[in-house]
Amino acid sequence: MIKLFVPGRLCLFGEHTDWAGHYRTMNADIVPGAAIVTGIEQGIYAEVERSSIFEVQSVAPEMKEGWRDFACRMDEQALKRVARSGDFFCYCAGVASYMLEWYKVGGVRIKITDMTLPMKSGLSSSAAICVLVARAFNQLYNLNLNTLGEMNIAYVGELRTASRCGRLDQACAFGVKPNLMTFDGDEVEVQSLNVKKHLYWVFADLCGEKDTIKILSDLNKAYPFASTDQERLLHDALGRRNRAFVNRAIKYMAEGDAEALGRLMTETEEVFDRQVAPMCPSELTSPKLKAVLADTQIQKLIWGGKGVGSHGDGSAQFLARDEQTQQQLVEYLEKHGMPAYKLTIQPVHTVRKAIIPVAGFGTRLYPATRCMKKDFFPIPCPDGMVRPVILILLEELIQSGIEEICLVLGSEEEREMYAEFFERPLSPDHLRKLNSESQEYENRILDIGKRLHYVYQHEKRGFGHAVYQAAEFTHGEPVLLMLGDTLYRTTSNKPCALQLIEAYERYNCLMLGLYPVQLAEVSHFGIMSGVWEDKDERVLNVSVLAEKPKASYAEEFLGVRLKSGEREYCSVFGQYILTPEVFTQLEADINEAGDDRSHEIELTAALDKVRQQTGMMGIRLRGERFDMGNPQALVGTIADFSRPKLL
Repeated sequence: MIKLFVPGRLCLFGEHTDWAGHYRTMNADIVPGAAIVTGIEQGIYAEVERSSIFEVQSVAPEMKEGWRDFACRMDEQALKRVARSGDFFCYCAGVASYMLEWYKVGGVRIKITDMTLPMKSGLSSSAAICVLVARAFNQLYNLNLNTLGEMNIAYVGELRTASRCGRLDQACAFGVKPNLMTFDGDEVEVQSLNVKKHLYWVFADLCGEKDTIKILSDLNKAYPFASTDQERLLHDALGRRNRAFVNRAIKYMAEGDAEALGRLMTETEEVFDRQVAPMCPSELTSPKLKAVLADTQIQKLIWGGKGVGSHGDGSAQFLARDEQTQQQLVEYLEKHGMPAYKLTIQPVHTVRKAIIPVAGFGTRLYPATRCMKKDFFPIPCPDGMVRPVILILLEELIQSGIEEICLVLGSEEEREMYAEFFERPLSPDHLRKLNSESQEYENRILDIGKRLHYVYQHEKRGFGHAVYQAAEFTHGEPVLLMLGDTLYRTTSNKPCALQLIEAYERYNCLMLGLYPVQLAEVSHFGIMSGVWEDKDERVLNVSVLAEKPKASYAEEFLGVRLKSGEREYCSVFGQYILTPEVFTQLEADINEAGDDRSHEIELTAALDKVRQQTGMMGIRLRGERFDMGNPQALVGTIADFSRPKLL
């Protein structure tokens, strides 16, 4: 059984431009559509498992009214008949019929356990259930669909019902974060957006009436070619003006300028009233929406507000001034009979902490490790200096913006070695013998020492156990994990660690660096498989994570298909961004093992459990890695690392 959560979605800017942009297939003069869409905190929770039939049931209290459990044999025509029935679960059947038609899958049992998403409020509850069904089939039958693939199937499945949804409705597939969606004919692209500061949204059900089908019908009459002045104004509003609004919104979000973003919401609503609403005056005059947006008490609490979705008297959204006014606004709206919900868009934490486990004995490098820890082995560098391994790793972290670093040691006695190197200045006689460049470098070493923290793994219970010792150090923040027996060198102008951090800031989920290896080498590494999220084949939506698999297993199950048709085997690069959920899972694994000291706590197992809950991305870093965990690898590293890096 797998547990899933799919949120609803809120279109912040760019309503209607998804279907308008589709008309570029007939009229190249139409400007591509663009919308900023975010998942919301409310959504659908479900437990899914394989079944001989397709069945959907709900125990969610919010869905008691008007809901009835549903079951249908996995027959294409039977599912299509249900899809056209008009009931809420018809959306589920629409997706299931597509899955059966194109993927020849078996059945699925879906049990909806909780439904916190308001229905029929412009927040795409129907799209959320469609994505949920597509994701259930994808994960249960290992179809290797990426997020965009799930979204497209949810869209096609919903079209098999009486619904005429737009392409942005299925943006809920991308989770609770803002995304830029662009619509150019049949092409849809999705790009994650960053925000600098917290943004406190409120959206509310106006409890009014609107006919979405009529709105869409009337607006579509102006496409693909405008023949009147009013139709040309509509093309302008959903085209040129919209692109300008969206670009400004992206800028304000990145700068954290909530006040300017709120003013922009009000400005876009004015353009909508002037250039779009006249195409459907019976539905878009919107007296309730206008009254709420003009309410003087609400104006005191917000930076701006606008309509939601197709507009009309369905829902309204507001950007509150701060967390306190967000709560006050919710209370005010609900007092006046409008159910209201919070949406706080949070900035992705820039990763500022890192962990390096160096608690191992280094037995494969014995007897050298009898007198020196392997992280102090000297490595010739391209600049002519000879640095210990640990210093090379620490310098990369600091160049990547890391502020605090935790070293996981095997015992308190080892602490003295690091204190001697990073905290105690050289004697005056020793310092005088160094040239001026080296004297300056000595100060850098001591500065690095000020950033170091230490924890201890007194029991050798696996790599995951070692990493968990730093749980308190993380304070619930995302943290970069770097292996202590591997060196890294960028082939770009950014350190590998910084590339990984920037990828995390885009995707905001568990993130691993990936590195292609030959099939014969897979048994030495953690291997990930999945599907590419981007056209450049750099970002992998990971669906499988296996620790040191046999080559025969990897060849059958773990190859990642490239555009060329070839298969690639993606190993773990040795750098990770761990989210707080990883440490929660490690703690659970340690508690489950109890006093059984023979049971090793593996990081890979914990990562895979978190992947199933919140997802995982692999990023192809522009760089090289150099292993030094065994004598042969150490010889190669010493020979190769001293070479000037390739740019």
